Amino acid sequence: MEDMKDSQILSTFEHSTAEKPASPANALVLDACHVGVVLRSVVLVQWVMMVAAMFGSASPWHWLEQVALLTGAALPGTVVWLLAICVVKRWLRLLIIPLQQLVAVLLGAVCGVYGCALLAFADLLGSAPWWASAASGALLAALQTATQVLRSRAQTPAATVARLRELQARIRPHFLFNTLNSAIALVRAEPEKAERLLEDLSDLFRQALNESGDAVSLAEEIALAQRYLAIEKIRFGDRIRVEWALDARADDARLPPLLLQPLVENAVRHGVEPCPQGADVKISTQCRGSTVVIKVSNTVPVDHSAGGCGLALDNVRERLNLLHDIQATFQCGLKKGLFQVRIEIPL
Repeated sequence: MEDMKDSQILSTFEHSTAEKPASPANALVLDACHVGVVLRSVVLVQWVMMVAAMFGSASPWHWLEQVALLTGAALPGTVVWLLAICVVKRWLRLLIIPLQQLVAVLLGAVCGVYGCALLAFADLLGSAPWWASAASGALLAALQTATQVLRSRAQTPAATVARLRELQARIRPHFLFNTLNSAIALVRAEPEKAERLLEDLSDLFRQALNESGDAVSLAEEIALAQRYLAIEKIRFGDRIRVEWALDARADDARLPPLLLQPLVENAVRHGVEPCPQGADVKISTQCRGSTVVIKVSNTVPVDHSAGGCGLALDNVRERLNLLHDIQATFQCGLKKGLFQVRIEIPL
């Protein structure tokens, strides 16, 4: 019977490592549905308009008039261009990157004409510069697309570093050894509990060995953290007191894989392990409109350092920024004997 259980666990590990991630879809050059991209595009266009207004401006007041005039054409055109790119991004992803760039530039030319038309219909232009507006729109679209491409290339080494740190910050080796020792101790006295322990460990490492890197749901991360804490509960018994406050509306939020488990492990490491009386660990999720708030907190002994925002927590912050850009926030700190990590992500 024990040989059969061992073979099942080994087959689970072999299946996990043998799985190949599906081939990713074509890379999207410009995701205009992202708040960070929208803000950067609007700021870039506004700066260009402010500099362009300097040419031919005889005085600061004349420059302000020119800025207002150019902004009246450029800003609506930019917003329409971003909306158009956002609407067609599903089809853009099907194209090769040069064609995506060409579509973005052509849409920029159309939106440039649209901005010029707004001023012409408002009778703010003597002679509407249609061709110049189309060329300006195409040039600004090309500039914004190139800026996004350069930013993506700059993120590539950052993503690689975050990935390496993720590998380092995964389940600690001594956690594996302690868990196996606990299972050995339970095999004869409580075989059913030992079996559940090994099953939880198997599921935990199946996720840890997943190299696809695709975003997962918050519900999946919660389930993984629950399995991890079930293992630690066997080790620490009443020393670890866990409280869950979960909002089902937040379950569909997307996270980098294996993001919540290091936070929970950090709470056990700095809260439960150093304290003979144990510690309280609380994990909560809450949906606030279009934002999901995740909190992981633990009590900390008075004479023990919380460890600060170390490697594992820095890794969490970097991976969140790579996935959600400015839409994600990460905060951590110690206050009155309670160490808390607070994350906000879009739903």
